[in-house]
Amino acid sequence: MRITLPDRPGALGGVATALATVGADIQWMEIISRVDGRVTDDFMIELPDGVMPDEAVSVCHAMDGVDVLWCSRYPAGSGLAMDLELLEAMLEHGDQALHRIVESAAEVFHVHWALLADTKGPATLYASDMAPELDDTSWEQLAPFDRMHVVDLPAGWVPDWIETVAAVIPVAHDQVVVVGRHGGPTFESSELARLRYLASLGAMQSRRNSQ
Repeated sequence: MRITLPDRPGALGGVATALATVGADIQWMEIISRVDGRVTDDFMIELPDGVMPDEAVSVCHAMDGVDVLWCSRYPAGSGLAMDLELLEAMLEHGDQALHRIVESAAEVFHVHWALLADTKGPATLYASDMAPELDDTSWEQLAPFDRMHVVDLPAGWVPDWIETVAAVIPVAHDQVVVVGRHGGPTFESSELARLRYLASLGAMQSRRNSQ
């Protein structure tokens, strides 16, 4: 769950208490941003059997000044430990470091899909299970490929797909990593910084092992 709340003492504890009323077990919490007296946090929670996600959303919305921006399912075990595991995998499989980023994107970056693309064409080089099959029109909507950016894609940008938020991260000459979230939320600057940092390390490791 991505939640925005007042940046004041007690606000975070209030959210934790509210989630506890529906039996939510907070696995971890990460601060995404602090802007204009508000903080945006990501909560990874585990709900007991029989409790629906909208119940957790409702108890948060009932609090003054608290808004749930987004809620989705992700594999367990996300957080800083996943960043470290990804780095270890990139070092161990240096020639496929960028492939490891694509494979780990859902857990590490909280996205639904990821792919590595050759921008000459363009064409997909490696993709996660849920990544879309892109045609010329879809690639055009993701351009440009020479700078990191976020793009809001309308419903139907890929046939039968809902609205998608995608981040495009150049990683090497003529290569980019693209990650996407179905329906949002958008990528905060802190998330883009992590994406760029890990992708740059992956590209560096791949180059080193290819020499």
